[in-house]
This record gives sequence, structure tokens and C-alpha cells, in this order.
Amino acid sequence: MSHAFQFSRAIVVSALILLTWPLVSCHHAPSAPVSIAFVDPEWSHDTSERKEIMEAVLQEFTRQTGIQVRHLPAPESVADQLSLARQMLSNGTADVYGIDVVWPGILKDSLLDLGPDFASDMANEDPELVANFTVQKRLVAVPFHTNVGVLFYRSDLLHEYGFSAPPRAWDELEKMAARIQAGERAKGNRDFWGYVWPGGAGEGLTCDALEWQFSEGGGHIIEPDGTISVNNPNAVRAWQRAARWIGKISSPSVPTYQEWDAINAFRYTRKAAFLRSWTSDYFLSHPVRSEIANREGVTAVPRGSAARVSALGGLGLAISRSTTHQAEAVRLVKFLLQKEKQVDEERSKSHAPGQDEMVDLPAILKAYSTAPQSPEKRQSSVVARPSTVTGEKYERVSQAYFQAVHSVLSGKAKADAAAAGLEKELAGITGFQPGPLPAKQN
Repeated sequence: MSHAFQFSRAIVVSALILLTWPLVSCHHAPSAPVSIAFVDPEWSHDTSERKEIMEAVLQEFTRQTGIQVRHLPAPESVADQLSLARQMLSNGTADVYGIDVVWPGILKDSLLDLGPDFASDMANEDPELVANFTVQKRLVAVPFHTNVGVLFYRSDLLHEYGFSAPPRAWDELEKMAARIQAGERAKGNRDFWGYVWPGGAGEGLTCDALEWQFSEGGGHIIEPDGTISVNNPNAVRAWQRAARWIGKISSPSVPTYQEWDAINAFRYTRKAAFLRSWTSDYFLSHPVRSEIANREGVTAVPRGSAARVSALGGLGLAISRSTTHQAEAVRLVKFLLQKEKQVDEERSKSHAPGQDEMVDLPAILKAYSTAPQSPEKRQSSVVARPSTVTGEKYERVSQAYFQAVHSVLSGKAKADAAAAGLEKELAGITGFQPGPLPAKQN
């Protein structure tokens, strides 16, 4: 073999080594782990056990998948949370977002359509719940931690005054509240009231009044098709009934009550038999310790002549349209939903005698699907505020609504006049027109 040939072969071999070396190096070099950012306002400002539980779940996700999750902080107020979400979606700061149930119409243009990836996951969810996160046929978020309006009651007082079950209808609540109130006052508890609820002019009143109105067949305030439904006999009748409670079974101060005012009156000062408030699977499993621990129960909001419904609250999980890690973000959301399902199943088996009573809770609270039921067989459902159909105008719509209702509760306006004025105001805000009520509302 000539020296020239050997030299040429050496050059070729060297060249091949140089050419293939980057490929070998790339093959063996460890790739950087994918990192996605998660903004979860429900937990980020919470220093209790709930935050620790969420952190543990995210760590488990990373161990199983290798995907890192940065849990970003958020402010406490809902208004500030929304402002931050808008800013972060605009800047592409995060991949997965926890969004309030009234945000879908506001943030829809910045969120992915999750329908294709989560169709099977949504099959068994409450239709009203899924509809609340669906805007223009796009599922912009999936339900995650859902709160619903409920009726808390003093189980010890119900039994003392001869009631075997909590009220299932508004007229039953009125009778029970009046009897218990009279009995407690006869014992010397002069400032005891039958029923307390957040009647102050605010978002809480929108939720309360929507339950009253819808349960009487008065509509959603604004229907999913964009028609306005407030100026009708059913809505007027519902507002009039609530106004009659003031000074009769509800304190004259109720029209000033915010959420915590009502909770304090019921749970801590023990000055009421019934309370309209909120709950979720988590809080049913971890009841608040108070002076009446193990002496209270929780049930669905009473029904009217048309339906038994609880207002929808809580948050869903959404994915930014600008994410560069869509597959990983979808994987995280699916993991979180699966973990919630597992926890709910475990909780449904753990309800033991001696805990607070839980009767006829909305089916949406899956952790308590085995709790005692009435012959109605859990026919209560949820009703959503008209946030998806009104989008960015929802805040003005809600404000107009709760101000109109509050004027009735405070005696400043008659219900029929307030409803007529509200109808005109909502038409001006939204551009929508009044229309007939749906034939079937539940």
C-alpha cells in the first residue's frame, strides 16, 4: 500500500470522525428539562394546608414526567388577579392559568380551545358548568375547583324544633326560620335571626339574586343567546319575596352584609339558624372549626316553583394560546384533573357518622356523591352568571343587576319598577334586547 493511499485514507477517516462527532455528542448530551409556568390564584396567596397539598401534587407531576413546573404568585383580590392574567397572557409569561368562572368571555382570545383534548374528560361534567367555560363553541378552560352556593343550617336547632330534614324549598325555609327564631328569642336570645345572607350591594348579591330569580323561572339575567331576562313576573316575584325577609326572618342589617358578615353571624356569634354561603369538595372534607362544630349541616339552596339551583363559583384551568409547550401544558392539566378525581373518590368513602350533616348537595360536588339524599335524588343543579355571553361587559352588567336588586331590598324601589329600569340599562350596556324566557330552564 502506497504512502499516498495511506495518507489519503487517514484524511478520510479523520474527516468522518469530525463530521460524526457533533452527532455523537448531541446524542449523549442531556437535554434541558422542559419548564412550564402555572399561575394559580386560588392557592398562591394561601398559606394553609391547601397550598401545601398543591405543591406536593406539582412535585409528583415533575417526578413522573420530568417536566418542571414554576408555580407563580398572584395577588389576593379578584380584580388584581384578572389584571395580572391579562398582562401575563399578553406577554406570554405563563403556560397554564387558573381562571375565575366569570373570566372566560374576557380572556377568550388569549386562550386555547381545549375541546379536542378534553372531550372525554368533560363528558360527565355538569352541562351548565361546561357551558360556562365555553365561548363561541370553544372550551377555553376546564372545570377544576368548583364552588357552589349552599345553605348551611344549625342541625341541632332543626332537631330541637322538630324538623327531620333541612328545607328543600323557599317556603319551607321561611317556616323553619320563623319557628326557630321565635323559639330562640323566647329563651332570651333577642337578637337571634332565622336566616342570614350577603345582601350588600356587590357580586355576592348577584349570585344570591340569580338563584332566587332562576329558581322561580325568571331566567339567567341575560340568556346564552343574548336576550335580556329580568323584567318578567317571575323575577319580580323572587325579588319581592327576598325583600319580605328583611326584618321578618333576616336582620334589617342584611342589606349591608358582605360574605363574612353573614358567616360571622351564623358560625361565630351563633345568631342565626340558616346561612347562604359557598362550599366546595375541599371545604366539605376540611370543615371550618368553630363554636358550632358538629352542630351544623349543609345542603343545596332551596328551590322555587321552577327549579333548585346553586350559583356557580370557583375556577377552571386554561392554557395560553402563545405557549410553546402545549403538549406539556395539556399533560399538566390532565394530571391535575386526575388527581382531583382520585381525591374526590377517596373523600366520598371517608364520610363518617358524627361529622357535620350533608344532605342533597348539588351533584357537581362529586366527593359527596354518597352523602344522604332526599327522594328528589339530587335534582339540584348549578346556574352560571352571564359572564361568557357578556364578555368584557360582565362587570357592568353585574353591577347594574345587584344595584337594582339592592334598591328593592333596601326599600328604595318597587320590584317591578326596578326590573323595568334594569332592562333598559342592560340593553344600553350590552346592545342586547329583551326576549321571551326559555321554555325549559333546568
